[in-house]
Amino acid sequence: MFILFLIVSLISSINATAIVSRSEYPLSQLSVHGPKTRLTIGNKVIAPDGFQRPTTLVDGIFPGPLIAAQKGDHFDIEVVNKLKDDDSMFVLTSVHWHGIFQNRTNYADGVAFVTQCPITPNHSFLHSFSAPNQAGTYWYHSHYSVQYCDGLRGPLVIYDPEDPLAYMYDVDDASTVITLADWYHTVAPDLLGTIAVAQSMLINGLGRYAGGPQSELAVVNITPGKRYRLRLIQISCDSNVLFSIDGHDLTVIEADGQLTKPLVVDQLQIFAAQRYSVILVADKPVDNYWIRALPSTANATYDGGMNTAILRYKGAPEIDPTTVNVPSTNPLVETNLHALLHPGAPGIPEYGKADINLHLNVTISGPNFYVNNVTFVNPTVPVLLQILSGAREASQLLPTGSVYVLDANKVVELTVAIVTAPGGPHPIHLHGHTFDVVQSAGSNTFNYVNPVRRDVVSAGIIGDKIVIRFVTDNSGPWFLHCHIDWHLAAGFAVVMAESPVDTPAHVNPVPYEWDRLCPIYDHHPDPMVAGITDIHFA
Repeated sequence: MFILFLIVSLISSINATAIVSRSEYPLSQLSVHGPKTRLTIGNKVIAPDGFQRPTTLVDGIFPGPLIAAQKGDHFDIEVVNKLKDDDSMFVLTSVHWHGIFQNRTNYADGVAFVTQCPITPNHSFLHSFSAPNQAGTYWYHSHYSVQYCDGLRGPLVIYDPEDPLAYMYDVDDASTVITLADWYHTVAPDLLGTIAVAQSMLINGLGRYAGGPQSELAVVNITPGKRYRLRLIQISCDSNVLFSIDGHDLTVIEADGQLTKPLVVDQLQIFAAQRYSVILVADKPVDNYWIRALPSTANATYDGGMNTAILRYKGAPEIDPTTVNVPSTNPLVETNLHALLHPGAPGIPEYGKADINLHLNVTISGPNFYVNNVTFVNPTVPVLLQILSGAREASQLLPTGSVYVLDANKVVELTVAIVTAPGGPHPIHLHGHTFDVVQSAGSNTFNYVNPVRRDVVSAGIIGDKIVIRFVTDNSGPWFLHCHIDWHLAAGFAVVMAESPVDTPAHVNPVPYEWDRLCPIYDHHPDPMVAGITDIHFA
């Protein structure tokens, strides 16, 4: 059986690569897996910016392998925990498939203590799920404490052979996937007691840091006259970035797996966990051009090639670019993005007139973030298991005050207000759904007619608020949280328990392997308790 699984996985990986590659260039540094595969989580010392440090990686590489599928494919992804018993690193793990709805497979969402118990060393869990109506740019990452900051993160793309915007590009393969990742020189568990600051920004897993060596930079190769769909995936733990390519405009056609009406920009601010597809036309003189991803960390610069990669036209010499950074005159503004397909927010197009109207105030007190005066603390029993065991009401579900029960098939209007929570802008992610952003941070206007539809939205900084709408058509407990991983660990999260009365029928039968996760975990010592005890966000 094991050998058969490996054969199927190998064939799937080969097929995925063959199907999605539409370029004469070889694939990028990304390893490519198909939708039926095995991901082995282990430890390795690497130096992607020239500084050696221990990490937690998928298959020993950073970023993790690209998981490439075709629309309609079924996913069978076995996550194998081969982490070492090391006092400095997390040894438990879970993997979340960011942006995948997991309809009827909430148990495969991969969120430790919400939809499952963590996977212990030398054990595995097979995530078996479908995404029948989804295509676009996604990613995967650890959802155990702040483990993904140590390297467990990678891209996931579902290609659509009938993409209505395919006429706009010629090349869309692994060579055009661009990951943006903040990188830390200290292991994540040690940073839980500090205000974590990244030392570098990696583009496709390579970068440089202040005072460090002139390490190799990532290169994106293009051919004059071709049109490229670049899939930008922001896999940072904290930093948002200003992304641009010298001398080139970019046409946005996708936000977080949702097609948008084409919008020409010259710079994109991309928050942690957001994704965009942009069209780049290779119509400039043959040369090398800087790809820039300036992080939001203090005093960030492009000195010495920091925060950059290279766009290289075929025929250009293999040297660093000499192009100059020109101030943006046409940056992306979220309110200028509009859903391409089926535009319009659900429900009555007026604020406060949804079926369910929720208001979440985000504050901070001492070390922790609070949502409506409650800081999220991991329950001892995953929320899904609580529901399958008979809990139905918010008063019965743990963690107390952090679980919101929503009736089925209702329009929800959710307002998130940043009251006294520093460290923003705060990117807010809802699992199990996309949502319509009817009011963006910093905007005074509402748009119920054709707002952008996505799954991560910036809630802004202190004094800002956002308003989003979605429909409760996916029974199960879904995490809503800040995607700055340090803030999530400090309690910036709630659970939307969608129609708990329907959940047992909606997700059954749960796999036997899922049932085994908690008993195995309960007998495993967990020295790295997720959470923060003494961090202060001043």
